Amino acid sequence: MSTTTAERAATPPAEAAPSRVKALLAVPTLGPLGALLLACLYFSFASDRFLTGGNMSLILQQVMVVGTLAVGQSAVILTAGIDLSNGASMAFGSLVMTKLAVSGGVPAWLAILAGIATCAAIGAVNGSLVTLMKLPPFIVTLGMLNIAMALTHITSKEQTVTGLPDLLTKLGDTFPLGQTRVTYGSVLMLVLFAVAWYVLRHTAAGRHLYALGDNPDAVRLAGVNVRRQLIGVYTVAGVLYGIAALLLVARTGVGDPQAGQTDNLDSITAVVLGGISLFGGRGSIVGALYGALLVGVIRNGLQLTGVDSVYQILITGILVILAVGVDQIARRRRK
Repeated sequence: MSTTTAERAATPPAEAAPSRVKALLAVPTLGPLGALLLACLYFSFASDRFLTGGNMSLILQQVMVVGTLAVGQSAVILTAGIDLSNGASMAFGSLVMTKLAVSGGVPAWLAILAGIATCAAIGAVNGSLVTLMKLPPFIVTLGMLNIAMALTHITSKEQTVTGLPDLLTKLGDTFPLGQTRVTYGSVLMLVLFAVAWYVLRHTAAGRHLYALGDNPDAVRLAGVNVRRQLIGVYTVAGVLYGIAALLLVARTGVGDPQAGQTDNLDSITAVVLGGISLFGGRGSIVGALYGALLVGVIRNGLQLTGVDSVYQILITGILVILAVGVDQIARRRRK
């Protein structure tokens, strides 16, 4: 029997549903968001303290420094680069701020600008070495990590800087949001993510950044100055590391030469868990926020449930390997 025209029209295409599923799975932020929600669901049952307003605020406080570093790290990784020096750069910037304000007698606002400018200069040097001398980003930033770390210890003489002006710690203050108190620094981190999302999604500079990671030759042929673009990315990332330095000082209340030693790896972890490809050109800054929150939720939840800190590191490491493996599989399928 032949199928009537009406019957054919009423029968949905066999590929429609699979196509919609594929389109949904192609959304890079879906995986990290799902993992974040599952982690929150698990720890809400594992501990009755997890879903309290105070604990949610605490997670944001714990994440705000690494999250801000992750914004700059995301920009660098989207260009198929990497920045291993961001944690050490942040630590050095925080020492510059605090030493100038306390020992140097410099006005607090000027000390803050000097610390941010220091981190921006480090980023500019990284970008210049990567672009002008064509050195691998891994090697350049690994070397800069050691330089910044050494400068931090030389500047501080292994002494913690205390007695900071109020302006340097202002972002660590809180304001009421319902029944919960939230730090200004947490809000600033979220604002930085929002600004980065807009720039990457809705501006020519953002589109060029993605294209640099995907096909730099095509960008060059399109008339974009690739060198200037890359140096700009590393410099802007340095500015963000300087802001992270201010958040670090605001959270701890001191200038600590030992701070930030593993924050470079934590920022890379957040970016990778957020679905941004280490091969560049793919991913969303929103995913990096989810990744940072996921790391914070896991560590906070495991601490609340009494799990030793070494297992927190173990689980985070496993998640990173899984995330990179998924990215590699997705990359091969696209080819």
